[in-house]
Amino acid sequence: MFKTMKCSMCNENLKNILVLSFGILLLYTAYMGLQTLQSSLNKIEGLGVASLSVMYVALSISSLLLPPLLIKRIGCKWTIVVSMFCFISYSLCNFYPSWPTLIISSVLVGLGGGPLWAAKSTYVTITGIKYAETSGKIAKDVVNQYFGIFFMICQTCRVWGNLISSLIFNLSHNSGGLDALNQTICGAGDCPVEQSHSGNITSSQPSKTILYTLLGSYTGCGILAVLMIIFFLDQAHTEKQNRENQSETSICSYLLASFKQLRDKRQCLLIPLTMLSGFEQGFIASDFTKSYVTCILGLKYVGFVIICFGVTNSICAAIFGKLTQYTGRIPLFLLGAAINVGCIIGFLTWRPHIGNFAVFFIMSGLWGIADAVWQTLLSSLYGVLFEKNKEAAFANFSLWESLGFAIAFGYSSFLCVYVKLYILMCVVVIGILLYGTVEYIEHTQLRNSPHVTEEGPKENEAIPA
Repeated sequence: MFKTMKCSMCNENLKNILVLSFGILLLYTAYMGLQTLQSSLNKIEGLGVASLSVMYVALSISSLLLPPLLIKRIGCKWTIVVSMFCFISYSLCNFYPSWPTLIISSVLVGLGGGPLWAAKSTYVTITGIKYAETSGKIAKDVVNQYFGIFFMICQTCRVWGNLISSLIFNLSHNSGGLDALNQTICGAGDCPVEQSHSGNITSSQPSKTILYTLLGSYTGCGILAVLMIIFFLDQAHTEKQNRENQSETSICSYLLASFKQLRDKRQCLLIPLTMLSGFEQGFIASDFTKSYVTCILGLKYVGFVIICFGVTNSICAAIFGKLTQYTGRIPLFLLGAAINVGCIIGFLTWRPHIGNFAVFFIMSGLWGIADAVWQTLLSSLYGVLFEKNKEAAFANFSLWESLGFAIAFGYSSFLCVYVKLYILMCVVVIGILLYGTVEYIEHTQLRNSPHVTEEGPKENEAIPA
C-alpha cells in the first residue's frame, strides 16, 4: 500500500512538473521568438534592443520586490497566471511597434517576469523536496532532476519559436541579407558607431501580412499557455498553508525578504555568475543574430540557426540534471565556463561569410550547451543552498540575471561586438572563480557540522556538490 501511495504521489508530482513545463514552453515560444528578432526587426534607432533593455530593468526591479509578496499572497500557480498576461501584451504591441507601444509593453513584461520566474523555481523546488521527503531520496537529486525535466522541455521554446518565424518568413521573398559590399562590417568588427557614419545599412523586411501572421501565432501560444496553467496545474500544499498563516507576518517582511537575502555571503558571491546568465543570453539573442546571422545570411535564417541553440540546450538540460548526481556540480560548471570562453575566442577570430555556412550552426549549438549549465544547475544550486528562503533567493536570481540582460541589451547599440565579447569573457572568469569560493564555503561548513553522520546530512543542512 505504501508503494502504491508513493507511486501515486510520484505520478502527481511529475504531472504538475510537465504541465508547468509545457505552459512555460508555450509562453516562451512566443516571447523568445520575438526577443530573438528584435535587434533585426525593429532596428531603427535601436528600438528593438532598447525595448529589451527597458524590459530587463523593469524585471530586475520587480524581481526584488514583487515575488515574495505575490507568491505568499496568491500562491505560485496564480502568480504564474497573472504574470503570463503581461507577456501576452508584448506580442500584441508588436503589431504596432513604436517607442510608446514597445516601451510600455516591455515594462509590463518586466513587472510580470520577476514573479513568473521566481514562482516557477519555487514551485519546482517545493515539489521536488516534498517528493524526496516521502520517498526517502536525497532532496538535491530530486530537485536537480525536476529542474532538468523543466528546462529540457522549456528550453525547446527557442526551437519552436524560431521554427515558426523561419517558416513564416520563408513565405516572403523579402527576407534577404545585406549586400555583399556591406558584409565587411559583420562579425566581431561590427560597430554601431561606424555604421551610423557610413550611412544607413538596411536589409529588406518582410511584408505586413507575414509579420501579422507571425504575431498572431505568437499571441495564440500565449493564450494557450494561460489556459493550460489555469485548468491543469495543481497548487502545492505548502502554498495553501502559507496563505492561511499570512496574517502572522506583515507584508513589509515579504518585501524586505529579498533585500535580507543579500546578507548571505554565498548569495553575494553568486551575483557575477547569475549576471553571466543574462549576459550570455543577451549576446546570443541580440549580437549573434544581428552581427553574424542576419548580417550574412539574412533574417529568414535567424530562426534556423537559433534552433541549433535550442536543441542542444534542451537535450543538455535533461542530461546535466541527471548527470549531476554522479559527477557533482563543479565539473559541469567548469565545462560551461570552458565552452563559453572557447566560443568567445572563436567569435573574436572568426570572419563570417557564406562559405562557412555550417559554422553559424556549430557556434549556436555550442553556446546552447553552455547555457544549459547555467540555466539548469544554477537554478538548482539556488534551490539547494537557500532552501529555507526559496522565494527571496529566486527573486535575487531573477534580479541579477535580469540586470545582466539589461546591461547586455543596453550597450548593444553603442559598443563594437569585440568589446562586448571581452566584457563577456571577464564576467565568465570572475563568475566561475567566485562560484568556486561558494563551493569551498559549503564543503567547509559540511566538514565542521556536528550533524553529519554516515547516513548523510540532516534536512536543511548544507549539501555537497
